[in-house]
Order: sequence, then C-alpha cells, then structure tokens
Amino acid sequence: MQLTEESQKILQSNPYTEELQEVVDYTNQLLQDRQIAPTDIQWTILINHLSEMLMREREERSIPAVDPEMFAEISEEAIEIAQLVVDKVGKLPKDETFVLSIHFESAKQNEEETK
Repeated sequence: MQLTEESQKILQSNPYTEELQEVVDYTNQLLQDRQIAPTDIQWTILINHLSEMLMREREERSIPAVDPEMFAEISEEAIEIAQLVVDKVGKLPKDETFVLSIHFESAKQNEEETK
C-alpha cells in the first residue's frame, strides 16, 4: 500500500495518529491476506473513514443507526473484514460494521472488473 499525499494528511491530522496507523496497517494486512486491493482513492476514503471511526470511539460518539437490510447485498467476506476492523478500533455499535463494509465490497469489485 502506497499512501497518497491526501491519505498521509489524514493520518497526520488525526489526534490519535499512532492508533490510526495501527488500524490502517491491520486493515491493509486483512485485505492483503484476501487479495483485495483498493485503489488509491479507495484507500484515501477508507483511511478517512477509519480516522473518523477512531475519533468516534475515543470520544464515545456514534453514527446514526442504519437499517441492516440496506446492506443485504454486501458479501459475508466484506462484513467479516469490517467486523474485524471495528473490533480492532474498540467499542463501536454494529452500525459501524455495516457502513465500513461498503469500502471492502467496493474494493472487491476492483478484482472482479479485472477478470
């Protein structure tokens, strides 16, 4: 994973830079293990989301509730990766897993488009 300038700015501007870097590295390893390769822009958007998640967890805030039915088309693999990342971040509601899974499902589509 090569971080763009924008991704680096997001990392550096987060008040929990070290923890965020750890979550990004963990996420990268999960994706590599599954041979999922986000594009640069997908990484930037994902890192921004991870940054926001970490701040919500540390500040004990949460996103609005989501309807799980809206995520019925998301693969089990994307949900599983998202849950592992959410667990790594800390105490966050299940809603975070569903919203985060969209990033992984989108990155999975990259592989299918190149086949």
